[in-house]
Amino acid sequence: MTDSPAPSAPRRAAAGPWRAWLESTGLAAFRPSGARTGGDPSGWPRPGLWPARWVAVLVVGATVLFTGLDVLAAVVGGRTTGAAGPYAGLVLQIVCDLALLFAIRAPLVVSGLMLAAGLAFTGSELVSPGLLVPSPTLTGNPLLPAATATVVFILVQLRGGRAPWLIVGALVVIAVRPWAPALDTIALGLLASAVPALAGRFVEARRQNLADLRERAERSDREQHLLAERARAQERARLASEMHDVVSHRVSLMVLQAGALEVAATDPATREAAAALRGAGVTALDELREVVGVLRAPGPGGGGGARLATSPRVGPEAGAPELDELLESSRAAGLRVRAEGLDGLADLPASVARAVHRVVQEGLTNVHKHAPGSEAAVAVRRGPDVVAVEVRNSAPAAPAPAVTDLAATGTGSGLRGLRERVELLGGTLEHGSSADGGFVVTATVPSSAVPGPVRR
Repeated sequence: MTDSPAPSAPRRAAAGPWRAWLESTGLAAFRPSGARTGGDPSGWPRPGLWPARWVAVLVVGATVLFTGLDVLAAVVGGRTTGAAGPYAGLVLQIVCDLALLFAIRAPLVVSGLMLAAGLAFTGSELVSPGLLVPSPTLTGNPLLPAATATVVFILVQLRGGRAPWLIVGALVVIAVRPWAPALDTIALGLLASAVPALAGRFVEARRQNLADLRERAERSDREQHLLAERARAQERARLASEMHDVVSHRVSLMVLQAGALEVAATDPATREAAAALRGAGVTALDELREVVGVLRAPGPGGGGGARLATSPRVGPEAGAPELDELLESSRAAGLRVRAEGLDGLADLPASVARAVHRVVQEGLTNVHKHAPGSEAAVAVRRGPDVVAVEVRNSAPAAPAPAVTDLAATGTGSGLRGLRERVELLGGTLEHGSSADGGFVVTATVPSSAVPGPVRR
């Protein structure tokens, strides 16, 4: 359940005075009512007399029961003796019984018919005894159609306002006959009119209370979830801010010291090493700024605010990392590596190129750790909108030792961090065992991606 009201069934367009009259009488689709829910026909999923099959079974069963009882009473009991014939009252009773079929679709119309029939029965008894009611009248007979109690029970659940209670009040007056008060007449009259109305109102109030409690519980669950999400976001933002401040400070010191060493050193090899160290530190600072910057502080109204990491870029935009150097270093370490599709990555955004480099780096690192002696294959395929990179290794030619120094250092955090980095760019990462007993890491990254919030 949501906070917004459920959409009601679409109404058909008005088709002139005839359609307008049908809607005014309640025989056509009702206008949606926001104040009442219950069994309002405007909220039914499909047009018809009943909203569900079980409701149809109950209504049809009640109609058959009341019709059978009225026919049995006319056959076994007394018949009318007026000018309208011996079955005039039975015909009116059967009409009211059959009207019960329309009680849910048009409760006001059907209850009005019950009131009119009750007035007809009462008027016949007062003006022309025997015309519609067999004479003599049974003791305590409320002079209402047999289906009146059921119709009243339905009416007060489906319709709000004063109209239903005005009809109920008129039916109560007819049933208890205050002009000829009697204990049995009052008791049976209230059972046939007022008691069903109160019972229907109780059922509707209980339904509304249960719906309100269910909605309140669901709203509470949503609020708890939002509070938990907000607490996690605040904690992530705090940790990111601390990491940015502490790590960037230490790395900045390393960059400054490497720069000082580059200037002061007289040995060319030392100056070259210091320059490389300084360049690596500058790149690390820029990447730290980029990764930490995706965490946003909550802005006004709960929206995204300014990035937490607002420090300026330290060095120039880093170019695409050289995959050839990465592959050569792995070959120098004794790993057989085949590569294809490494050309054409120079014009990629730096963030995408670094993500491709990291995928290849992590894949080859895992081969070094967990599959020594196997052969690795690196494939990069660039499409119109995406870049796909795959690192695959075959099963080791000889069984690797059960425990090695490198394998013992693996914790799985490398692949988890790599997944977050790829998803940060809107891409996907998959990894798992291959059919030949090896392992494969596959990543797909949009070729024009920029860092964004990590998707969980």
